Amino acid sequence: MSPSRLTPAADAPGRVLVVDDTDTNRDLLARRLRSLGYEVTLAANGVEAIERLVEATFDLVLLDVMMPEMDGFAVLERLRADPVLSRVPVVMISAVDEVASVARCIELGAVDYLPKPFNPVVLKARVSATLARKRLDDRERLHAHSLERELEIGREIQRDFLPGSLPRLPGWDLASTFQPARQVGGDFYDVFPTADGALAVVIADVCDKGVGAALYMAIFRTLLRSHAELHGSIALAAPAARSVVALTNDYIAHTHGASNMFATVFFALLDPATGSMAWVNGGHEPPMLRRRSGVVERLAPTGPAVGMLPDAVFRAETGSLQPGDLLLLFTDGVTEERDAAEGFFGEARLTELVSETPESAQDLLGRIEASVRAFRDETEPLDDVTLVALRRV
Repeated sequence: MSPSRLTPAADAPGRVLVVDDTDTNRDLLARRLRSLGYEVTLAANGVEAIERLVEATFDLVLLDVMMPEMDGFAVLERLRADPVLSRVPVVMISAVDEVASVARCIELGAVDYLPKPFNPVVLKARVSATLARKRLDDRERLHAHSLERELEIGREIQRDFLPGSLPRLPGWDLASTFQPARQVGGDFYDVFPTADGALAVVIADVCDKGVGAALYMAIFRTLLRSHAELHGSIALAAPAARSVVALTNDYIAHTHGASNMFATVFFALLDPATGSMAWVNGGHEPPMLRRRSGVVERLAPTGPAVGMLPDAVFRAETGSLQPGDLLLLFTDGVTEERDAAEGFFGEARLTELVSETPESAQDLLGRIEASVRAFRDETEPLDDVTLVALRRV
């Protein structure tokens, strides 16, 4: 349903549907409402009312309680069951001695009532007040729709910043997943070859969530990738990795220091031919390196979060992935996920999953995602969840 179908123009006269099985009541209401400038349509019973509401858009329904064929209660139940028609405000028409019926109608979704006989002052006041609320609700709904569309555009743009597919390398099995907690998120990852054949691997988590984090995610990702493409090197992997992270850190800290935005970053340069790897861990969750034997090692931080301090010192570490080894990179949205009792998923559960021999990198990520979802159950995710796995086969 388009927004225009739900929201009349601000300067358009209110369109009112009068539903009453008594001719004199319908005619009296129609004359008074038209004298106030409203467009009026008439219906003699509930069946006709539903037909009119389906055919055209109305801003207000004046609905009699007692009618043949379909009474006011049945009409309200039909309206409440329809996601579009339920937004049309309904004011009940009732006699003074029908207070109990009016109360039931209010419970079914009616917003107000008009007592019979009709007082012109009360009629004008209640109709104008109801229509004013309706127009305010329509504007808020239209604004929310616009914001939702903007966020969807942002989500599409952010998706374009992530790899469309992972590199295919002989002897290597790669997999990844990204699940933002909101429409857009602050997590990101990247896996790409450098000019001399090294494989750059990045995972990061920008502080905060939502739109602000997503904007800085784009900056961090662009800086890390551009520096890696310029400085990434197999022969000088350790100093190159350190340089990539340090240059990114200094730009963010010096240029955007006032915004107090930073990111935890794990950046590695891998030689696919030998499995040798150099990495810098800027305050990120220590990745898990599962050896073929099942032993799980952790790649601890070698410096602070990136962008937090100007001229920060980062240390590069070196190691290797042997055949059968698997490296899992993850963000804290995994370990800090909570269940209904406010308990954390935790590193112990994740370590247990990593310790089991995986059939493939994708198999491991699938089992982790399923375990996190089962742990969370019906609760909403608290943070973005990002996983990258590299397995030397």
